[in-house]
Amino acid sequence: MNAAVETSGARTRTVFIDGKELRAALSPAAAVTALEETLRAGFDPEQDAPRTRVDTTSGQFLQMPSAWDGAVGTKLLTITQDNVALGAPVIQGIYALFGGPSQAPLAVLDGIELTNLRTSAVSALGARLLLDAQRDGLAGADARRTAPQLVVFGTGVQAWQHIKTFHDVFTLGGVAVVGRNPAAAAQLAARARRELGLATSVADSSAVAGADLVVCCTAAQRPLFDGALVPDSAVVVAIGSHSPTSRELDDTLMARAAVVVESRDSALREAGDVVQALASGAISAPEDLRTLAELVADGSRSRAGRPAVFKTTGMPWQDLAVARAVVAAHRSVSANGLNSGR
Repeated sequence: MNAAVETSGARTRTVFIDGKELRAALSPAAAVTALEETLRAGFDPEQDAPRTRVDTTSGQFLQMPSAWDGAVGTKLLTITQDNVALGAPVIQGIYALFGGPSQAPLAVLDGIELTNLRTSAVSALGARLLLDAQRDGLAGADARRTAPQLVVFGTGVQAWQHIKTFHDVFTLGGVAVVGRNPAAAAQLAARARRELGLATSVADSSAVAGADLVVCCTAAQRPLFDGALVPDSAVVVAIGSHSPTSRELDDTLMARAAVVVESRDSALREAGDVVQALASGAISAPEDLRTLAELVADGSRSRAGRPAVFKTTGMPWQDLAVARAVVAAHRSVSANGLNSGR
């Protein structure tokens, strides 16, 4: 990875990078590149540390540590559902990055903006690799379609971030927004039209029948749409569920699809879409799952004739990879000896 983290001397200055600076330092497409480079350099997500959770008097406290190639970092988050009534964010946090031989503290980053960026970047990396593999196995007009149609389930922060990131990576042909609240769906569609210049619409779940890309960013406990409607050429990304008891995708789709996960270990712990599909027999065995690292190493394998699913729950290594890229690109860190090129 080019975003090398090094320090010189015994003392360094720890930099705070707020959300605005973070967004200015690294584009969504650059975050996708940082993730891919980490995997191509040999990082094994199966060896990543699991996230830890501690119950508090008003919610939960989470820690997500990871180490790779001379850098170590951790994301610290609080989840406080009652904050809705207070007008405060439900999820709040910071990311602490350390590096160099002395493992000195280098930077503290806005944890929420980092999460927003890396979550959508992980989705886009998996979707791009799967879409490329699918097009390798197609011919004619389907293979020549270069402006994919995106269907987004959800109207919150991650839905918006995924629209932005996917447009940066794919140059979308259009976006259909599906939400439980029609007014919120209309607002999100209008924002994408106004700020990104996209052709947008508000749709229902049947919109997946015309999609190249489907992204699910919801808190749903049960499947969002009929998996039989998804075209064989489509890629579906599900990010919303983080527990074995909730899911966004049905067994029909999971049985039809080539299923890719961030790691088998994390998917079997946290990905309800996968856990429940294995329990029902829709997925025969964990060995049938492909991982993102395998996809990066051998993305040319064709899967024509069936849709693809990329199920993510978020892993610590992803935050570390994107945080390193942000810090390396941030002009104020040159005093810490980072190769920022500025």
